[in-house]
Amino acid sequence: MKLVILSGRSGSGKTVALHALEDQEFYCVDNLPLSMLVQLVEKVKEQEEFVAVSIDARALQDELQYFPKIHSQLVESGINVEVIFLDSDDATLLKRFSETRRRHPLTQDGISLREAISKEKELLDPIALASDLNVDSSRLNVHQLSDLIKSRVIGNSGSLDLMFVSFGYKYGIPPDADFVFDARCLPNPYWDETLRPYTGRDQPVIEFLSEQSRVQEFFWQIKVFLHTWLPRFETDNRSYVTVAIGCTGGQHRSVFIAEQLSKHFQKEHSKVTLRHRELGSV
Repeated sequence: MKLVILSGRSGSGKTVALHALEDQEFYCVDNLPLSMLVQLVEKVKEQEEFVAVSIDARALQDELQYFPKIHSQLVESGINVEVIFLDSDDATLLKRFSETRRRHPLTQDGISLREAISKEKELLDPIALASDLNVDSSRLNVHQLSDLIKSRVIGNSGSLDLMFVSFGYKYGIPPDADFVFDARCLPNPYWDETLRPYTGRDQPVIEFLSEQSRVQEFFWQIKVFLHTWLPRFETDNRSYVTVAIGCTGGQHRSVFIAEQLSKHFQKEHSKVTLRHRELGSV
């Protein structure tokens, strides 16, 4: 039996993720008390091949500290367990609660929304630290998040799922990245006023960066590194690898390199996806 445990702070997209798995015929349980997880698995493991449960801070809070022990118990019993932790930055969570006017589950006894969001992070730390995949949904819409969950949980069976992500360092490193490569050492089109309005997907920037020997060397070395190590991950039964390419703003250099890597590896891997975080596109 495959068990997917979804967790994360309120407003980060757990419901969207659970519905995505339910659409893929997972047996899903929302807001399951942690103390009942082992009991649920024992009850359904003979009838259900795929199970997903959502555990969050609405559960009995004193139980959450025992997650590592329960997780180990499930793994030792032979259950194929994958823990996915969803989160967003504080500003995004505040905005989502303000827009929807939903009540945060921890806003009680005079606790403000900001304090509740911070407290929830502390309560869920035991699950976050044990997670196999961390997803930052701050810049994902519901469709992108749903597709990401399906890709990582459903679409990766049989071969390695390879994702390339471009990002801007000034907005933070993607928390789900397995490898991070820093493209800030490359010539920057931003300083050319004629190129500044474009992105790494536009022909003027593509031509500029393609002519730079340092850019070609950077691309070649990442390509060789991945060609060397991706087969090792597949041999080790790894389902997915996320390669993040960063530059200052996530508009030019990182986008160009991620695009080139994606095109190259699509020739050899059947499951390659590409996301430009700061451009808001997949």
